[in-house]
Amino acid sequence: MHRESHLLQALLGTHSEAMWLGLGGGIGFMCFVFRYKGEPPMLTVVAQAHPEPMIGKALVRTGVPHQVRQTGSPRVAERNLRAALDAGHQVICRIRHDPYDVAVLGVEGDTVRLLDGEVPLDRFMSEWSAFRKGRHHLTEITGPPAIEPDGKAAIKDTAAKLTGPVLGNAFDVNFGLSGMRRLAEHLADPEVLENARRRLPECLEVEYTAPGATRPLYADFLDETGGHPAAPLYRTAGELWSRVAREPSPELVRRVAEIEEEAADLLVRF
Repeated sequence: MHRESHLLQALLGTHSEAMWLGLGGGIGFMCFVFRYKGEPPMLTVVAQAHPEPMIGKALVRTGVPHQVRQTGSPRVAERNLRAALDAGHQVICRIRHDPYDVAVLGVEGDTVRLLDGEVPLDRFMSEWSAFRKGRHHLTEITGPPAIEPDGKAAIKDTAAKLTGPVLGNAFDVNFGLSGMRRLAEHLADPEVLENARRRLPECLEVEYTAPGATRPLYADFLDETGGHPAAPLYRTAGELWSRVAREPSPELVRRVAEIEEEAADLLVRF
């Protein structure tokens, strides 16, 4: 259901996809409308924890021994990749201009074998070089989880990001519960609403999320931590976010935001 969490579950196999999601930061909300001269406004929503990368946080919270390498040299990057694989270690690489983590299972000749398919080596190296701030970012997992994860600490961190500052600057109005209210305001603009009909199905069900804006999977995480009163609310919120993806409207967004506010209050008091 959730790509990064599935990647960790497939590589390490020690926790469920829901548990990896919660430990990696869980849910979140970011809403921006980008306006460029001569172009219609473009809406972007991210429904998972953001912008801190989820995989690194999940590995730290479970005590998974790992090393992170980065270099500006494609030759050095390929050497690092082959060395990690030759050592029998699990490898995650961050590719593309819009960062996207993939698990590399092997390099055989001119082919890179990924968790979800194969790509030519030259194409992989090109995409691995595309993210300028994180060029050739490689996470090498050298052992299994070493500590029992603290689900309560993860829940408190998620609650803090939903209800308070995320970046610590003026853009925080676009995050968390405030970001949901901003979305309702944006949808009152007919031009944004038209774009939202195309964008929201992807943003709330597929891209950097899981179905239902990641809320149902997060509810599973809350259940796995010993049960939590907010879990049913997040399942309801997930159903409503899926409705928003199909039929966006300010009224429906405000309704689901009220449920999210109640659920976040329960997280804070957990």
